[in-house]
Amino acid sequence: MTATSASASSKLRATLIGTIAIWLWASLALFTTLTPSVPALQLTAMTFSLSAVAAIALWLLRGDGIRGVLQHFTLSPAAWALGVFGLFGYHALYFLALKLAPPLEASLINYLWPLLIVLFSALLPGERLRWFHLAGAALGLGGTVILIAGKGELGFDWRYMAGYAAAFACAFTWSSYSVLSRRFAAVPTDAVGAFCAATALLSWLGHFAFESTGLPASSGEWAAIVALGLGPVGLAFFCWDHGMKRGDVRALGTMAYAAPLLSTLLLIVFGQGELTLPVLLACALIVGGAVLGTGDLRRR
Repeated sequence: MTATSASASSKLRATLIGTIAIWLWASLALFTTLTPSVPALQLTAMTFSLSAVAAIALWLLRGDGIRGVLQHFTLSPAAWALGVFGLFGYHALYFLALKLAPPLEASLINYLWPLLIVLFSALLPGERLRWFHLAGAALGLGGTVILIAGKGELGFDWRYMAGYAAAFACAFTWSSYSVLSRRFAAVPTDAVGAFCAATALLSWLGHFAFESTGLPASSGEWAAIVALGLGPVGLAFFCWDHGMKRGDVRALGTMAYAAPLLSTLLLIVFGQGELTLPVLLACALIVGGAVLGTGDLRRR
């Protein structure tokens, strides 16, 4: 195998690992609906605490020892700033957007982040943006608009401009964090465990400052919290970090539009939604956009 083919194979493998995050994020809405007794910031704090504890346990099991665990928390100020900006900043802005604006509009603006990832990828060294990357991302965005608009009436109102601004800041935060991760490729993906711990701490502080504590009312709620902490709020961030640092950023940005679609389909399977014409049309647009936007990756 030549060096070029080996590099292409490694990039493809990293991209596929990154897509695991998209599949895991598809379960975020379902598991969240199963935790009605837990306030938003408390749920964030609990799930990120679980993901941090799971990361530390994994480090210890593989033989890192206490000193090795502490080394994973020894990061440059720039790496810490980016990690906390991405994980905590995104979730804080997302909850703020949902509080200040109707959820449909806030969700739609938030889902600009895959398109922004595709656009921002042009700023990375060695990356070139082609027409089919933009077309694929645009189709994905169109499918997401139909998917979200099909759940209710969209009506942008200037009274909610603060919420809309928070939602856009949310999209900008996650997309810029994702693309800037490429600039920190030398920082091991294990650092995500440290970022999860910092996000958990800040979320606990926010919870105690602004919310009343609500305990899970059943074993089912506890199970959903554990599933969130290990999956969409745990492993997903590690997979995404690896994909962003070593995979195809543009392909992952395009394929990320599958997350709201898969989430909707999962809710339908579990009886919390129904299969409608808008869902089918959104499916066609998002899948078509993913196929178009990942053309060069499939050729490789």
